[in-house]
Amino acid sequence: MTETPLDILVIGHNYAPEPVGIAVYTSGMAEMLAADGHEVRVICGTPCYPHWSVLPGYSHYKVTHRCEGGVAVTRLPHFVPSVPRGWRRILHHLSFALLATWAMLRACWHRRPDVIVAIAPSILSTAVARLVAICVRRPLWIHVQDLELEVALATGQLPGGRRTAALLGAAERWALSGDRVSSISPAMCERLAAKLGRDAAVFEFRNWADPAVVHRAKAESPYRREWRIGRPHVVLYSGNIAAKQGVELVVDAARLLGWRTDIQFVICGNGANRAALEEAARGSGVMIHDLQPTELLGDLLALASVHVLPQIAGAADLVLPSKLPNMLASGRPVIATADEGTGIAGELGGAGLLTPPHDARALADAIASLIDDPARRAAMGAAGRRLAAARWNKREILEQFGRELRTLVVEAGYNRPVRGVIRPRFAQHQPAGRIEPVQQHP
Repeated sequence: MTETPLDILVIGHNYAPEPVGIAVYTSGMAEMLAADGHEVRVICGTPCYPHWSVLPGYSHYKVTHRCEGGVAVTRLPHFVPSVPRGWRRILHHLSFALLATWAMLRACWHRRPDVIVAIAPSILSTAVARLVAICVRRPLWIHVQDLELEVALATGQLPGGRRTAALLGAAERWALSGDRVSSISPAMCERLAAKLGRDAAVFEFRNWADPAVVHRAKAESPYRREWRIGRPHVVLYSGNIAAKQGVELVVDAARLLGWRTDIQFVICGNGANRAALEEAARGSGVMIHDLQPTELLGDLLALASVHVLPQIAGAADLVLPSKLPNMLASGRPVIATADEGTGIAGELGGAGLLTPPHDARALADAIASLIDDPARRAAMGAAGRRLAAARWNKREILEQFGRELRTLVVEAGYNRPVRGVIRPRFAQHQPAGRIEPVQQHP
């Protein structure tokens, strides 16, 4: 059976070569769809995350068009704040959304797609995608990587008080009401279904682990020699340094364990709170480095004896940190600052420990207990490897997404009919109180 290739238009603010976060998964999705024979066009912003400055080699002012990994990529210039808080952050998203309106209409005028895929955040560009989809009468798939408005409220980044929050909440519900809606974890799917008040399913479309991490998991990391780490054990955090992560807690734990000469704390990251973190870490012995190249991620994660995954209170069900699958795939245990019953707790299973958010003493005690128990550490690491293989397999996740995307197009009736459409085995999440169980793979 030969299926008709789809013409897919993707809009998402973040895209490769941004090294972490949403960009990794949007570009991976687009390139996999293109490799499967579909015509894929992407409208995205100028790469600037997590450094909050435009990456070298990319224009601050011009619209650019490139073919990357078989994908036609249109990059739009936009405002990039050096400190992405409050109205400056809103202006960052608004400037992209305004130009994206023109870019999407132009793309649809040139060649009307079979389906539009919008990545949230941001709410503003997702709203643009919904308006364009209505205008050109094409189905819209909305994929929610984090609940942007709730994260902003939880971290105090949203200006304007209750009235602004209520107005943005109503706009968010409208902007996220696509023909299909998906998110990255069971907890986020449930929360999204309750927020939207939907009778239709919210689909679970997970992020995935990088296969290179698995290949490097048992090797000794070259970073140990490069950074002159003589201590036998490394506690590692690698990722964005911003308000919702609460990375300062790692520094506090390092101070509490300062008497341990066998433990080295390492933080690799960039972001809005990097300067404040460096100031807080003075005299603590914590090594702070920039984010490392994506192709060296496996080497970096192999450095760790234990990974730490800090999150502020209230954020554990609003995002599922994209770094978690790769932490698990590295075969090292993970200590997450989250409460029992949260989405992160459910994902961690037996592959690590939970400590209360904002409790540096509990985090320090958990780190010490794992460092001092190599058998337990190895067992948790092996459990993490199994979880990564079972829940975050890249090819399987993207094949399921591709099948469901085709199903959406066929049901909408815009693409030429095909026979033998394979329906995916996605987890479907109904509004709270009517959650369907995740279907197990044979």
